[in-house]
Amino acid sequence: MKTTCSAVALGLAVVVGSSLALADQTIKTPGDHPHYKIEVEPHGLVGFDAFGWGGFGFGAGLRASVPLMENGFIPKINNIPAITFGVDWMHFEGGCWYGFYNSCSANSFYFPVGLQWNFFVAKSWSVFAEIGISPYYTTFGDYCGVSYVPGSRDYLFCEDRTPNHLRVEPWGSVGGRYHFNEHVALTMRLGLPSLSVGVSFM
Repeated sequence: MKTTCSAVALGLAVVVGSSLALADQTIKTPGDHPHYKIEVEPHGLVGFDAFGWGGFGFGAGLRASVPLMENGFIPKINNIPAITFGVDWMHFEGGCWYGFYNSCSANSFYFPVGLQWNFFVAKSWSVFAEIGISPYYTTFGDYCGVSYVPGSRDYLFCEDRTPNHLRVEPWGSVGGRYHFNEHVALTMRLGLPSLSVGVSFM
C-alpha cells in the first residue's frame, strides 16, 4: 500500500508539472473541452516485470471512460472527472524467479476500474490521473528446465508448478492525450503494471 500511495503521489506531481508546462488559457476556461458521453480507447501495452520473469510483457486492451459531470471538482479550471473501466491482456515470457528454469510463460487479464480526473491544459492537450482497483487473473504455462540430481546425469523436464490465480490489487496511472480534433486523440498512459499507447474516440 505504501508503494501504491507513493506511485499515486508521484503521478499527481507529474500531472501538475505537465499541466504547468503545457498550459495556455484553456486550463482557465471551464467547459472549453470536447463534449462527450463516453471515451473508448483501444491500446497496445508493454508490461513491466511483474512476476520476476527477467523481461517485459506485451499485450493489448480496451478502456472506456464515462464523464461524471460537465465541469469538475474545481469549478474555476477546465477539468472533468470520469469513471474508467476496461480489460487488458498481457503475455509474459522469459526466465523465472530464481533463474533456474530457462523457459516459462504467463498470460494475465486485468480488469481495472476507478476514477479518472482529466485536466484540459491546452487546445490540443489534456492530462489525467487515475486511481482504483484492478482484479486480474493469471494463467501460467509449463516451466522447462534442467534437473540436477546427485549421482546421475542432468536431464531436461517440463512441468506445471504454478496454479492459476485470481487477485485484486490497488491500481493507478497517469497519462496524457494529444487531441487531433474534438473526437479523436492519441492517448499515452504510464502506470502499474504497464505502459499503454492508444487512440481515444470521443
